[in-house]
Amino acid sequence: MIKEIFEHRSIRKYKNEPIPDNVMTSILNAACRASNTGNMQVYSIIVTTDNEIKKALAPTHFNQSMVTQAPAILTFCADFNRFNKWCKMRNAEPGYDNFLSFLTAAIDAVIAAQNACLEAENHGLGICYLGTAIYNPDKIIEILDLPKGVVPITAVTMGYPDENPELTDRLPREAVVHYEKYKDFSESDINRIYAEKEASEESKKFIKENNKDTLAQVFTDVRYPKVNNEHFSKVLFDVLKKQGYME
Repeated sequence: MIKEIFEHRSIRKYKNEPIPDNVMTSILNAACRASNTGNMQVYSIIVTTDNEIKKALAPTHFNQSMVTQAPAILTFCADFNRFNKWCKMRNAEPGYDNFLSFLTAAIDAVIAAQNACLEAENHGLGICYLGTAIYNPDKIIEILDLPKGVVPITAVTMGYPDENPELTDRLPREAVVHYEKYKDFSESDINRIYAEKEASEESKKFIKENNKDTLAQVFTDVRYPKVNNEHFSKVLFDVLKKQGYME
């Protein structure tokens, strides 16, 4: 799978071709073998192939066309519902109604998602992560009938690619790797690390389309502005309370 790691592309256009059952089984088996906290596997995966349910999910993912076009959407959820029930049935009192437990389950869900994505790409499928799952968790909970203790963390569209986009740029390794201790960044470090990204034609296009002066402004003013971050933070925390993680 080393090839899949280094040649990953986000695929947003898919062929009208279903994923064979044996391939999906292999993908889900890979997800279930993911590393997780305490071997509790406090996550769940909702596999959606029904067109009507995909249509219902589309608005929760900002109506991106790939949501209804992809043959499958996998929604990865933090899930203490199952584990809590098991504990109570075995005369053990669970103490997982807190933020730490939610974070544990969320991490488990994301690791499982990445395993699934690598196995999907290993079978020639394309994938695209949907971060919007945590923007509208309340609506996804309603559509997918998620019980208390279950919170959507991320979703992945999956299918055979109908496009072959260029590799997405990545920052140089020095931007994210620190040895022994964290080494903070000087202004010259920041300039060097972001130089290639800022100079790319795609970045220049983003800046022009959004009528901004810098690429950073595209992120802070358009793609992820403070007002949206605060709004969706409140939505998520309200959902965590409702789902039993902030008792």
